[in-house]
Amino acid sequence: MRGTPFVSRALIWIVALMTILPFLMALMTSFKTQMELFQGVFTLPASLNFKNYVTAWQQGHFNVYFMNSVLVVIPVVLSSILLGILAGFGFAWLKIPGKKLIAAMLGLGMVLPSEAFIIPLYHELRWMGLTNTYLALILPQIALSLPFTTLMIATALQQVPRELVEASVMDGASRRKILWGILVPAIWPTLSTLALLLFIWTWNEFLIPLILVNKDELRTLPIGMMFFQNKNTIDIPVLMAGAMIVILPLVAVFLVFQRKFISGVTEGAVK
Repeated sequence: MRGTPFVSRALIWIVALMTILPFLMALMTSFKTQMELFQGVFTLPASLNFKNYVTAWQQGHFNVYFMNSVLVVIPVVLSSILLGILAGFGFAWLKIPGKKLIAAMLGLGMVLPSEAFIIPLYHELRWMGLTNTYLALILPQIALSLPFTTLMIATALQQVPRELVEASVMDGASRRKILWGILVPAIWPTLSTLALLLFIWTWNEFLIPLILVNKDELRTLPIGMMFFQNKNTIDIPVLMAGAMIVILPLVAVFLVFQRKFISGVTEGAVK
């Protein structure tokens, strides 16, 4: 029994190393030259040479792809959370006819894969004249995020003590004040987690940008990475630099939101 904690920690470290080792290898390769790459996969680069990143950023058009991803992610995350708060408040605290049926339909929307509706979605957006536009990348992803966002926020709102809301009602607070002044701050850790998940899902979305946009100036990073890979199958260090441009923003945002999530939980516990 005494050796159980040691074995558990050893397994955790092994899994952690297996997870992070491919990322570290790709990161090291992105700073290498072709000659250093031939010397061995595990050899360290002689210096932190950012030439590969400059090549990928300029020649691979990653500057355009990066900006497109940012222009898509920000409105998707903000709009999904805002609409999810309003819809979740209705599900959690208001009497809505057919609430169970609507919740079942939202649950179905969570499990329905994009491949099942991408063709009719393309024809609908083409009929509306929205293909090859930013709206073709933003609107469908907001719609795909709403079922999960609504149900998760509604569940979090139901965990808020009813006495707190009832006391606010007795004081004459309006629904708007109750929602934005009391309920939203109480579920801030949930909103932080949602923002992180939505950012990751939207940043990594592949099928929707691939089908609904075919202009190079509108492609996001995952699609741009695919075309860049097809053009640079020989220059592995430059290819890894492009991959790091796609991955590193996810790592940075995850670390930032992880800290906010922990601080939010701590503040809630203290209160």
